[in-house]
Amino acid sequence: MYLIALCDDETEQLHITERMLTEYLDSHPKTDFRVDSFENADALLKLIGEEAYFPDLILMDIYMPDKLGIEAVRELRRMGNRCRIVFLTTSRQHALDAFEVEAAQYMLKPLAEEKLFPLLDRLLAEMQEERKRYVLLRIENTVQRVAVDDIIYCEAQGKFQYLHFSDGSQCMLRVTMAKLVEMLDPYDEFVRVGVAFLINMEHIECISKQEIRMDTGKKIYPPRNAYQSVRDRYFAYYCGE
Repeated sequence: MYLIALCDDETEQLHITERMLTEYLDSHPKTDFRVDSFENADALLKLIGEEAYFPDLILMDIYMPDKLGIEAVRELRRMGNRCRIVFLTTSRQHALDAFEVEAAQYMLKPLAEEKLFPLLDRLLAEMQEERKRYVLLRIENTVQRVAVDDIIYCEAQGKFQYLHFSDGSQCMLRVTMAKLVEMLDPYDEFVRVGVAFLINMEHIECISKQEIRMDTGKKIYPPRNAYQSVRDRYFAYYCGE
């Protein structure tokens, strides 16, 4: 299920958009999303900032009394939130600003099904494809969506697993290595190396009996009896077998 947030200070407009989204669901029985409505941007930003709400798509009015929708989305981007944004407005005045905050679309009111529905078709298809490449992990008592491609490797240390990411950051997970292997099993690029490492083969720079060097410069030293199986998996992965 996807989460769609509506943010508009005009109650009547909120109800109109809600009805249109309900009609979209009725005509697309294989689609599943929940709609949450907000009458001001600050309430929406507060929930997202507290990591209590993770919308996949926001339909945001630009002209609101508490703050412009453009400014609200700038705050979201500063938080690191990259969810899709569709601006709703009666004016083209802020079209360039919408581009600068990477909005998915800029739509003029009044909304019409013939324009909104094809847009939802496209955005939901994109989100469905992207969701295949994310895992949900509990990190520091919050549930976070982590891009599979950003994971370089995982190292087990005692009862904890340490994930290392492409930007140089890391995080600690309170799960077993077996559980993490299970979570990443749908993604062919991950290979177990001994009992302590789980490696993303997309980030392997070179491999030998002595070491596996990642594209970040990190060197991993595999157990002697692990080299053959890791090498075979590596070659099979890149040969598409």
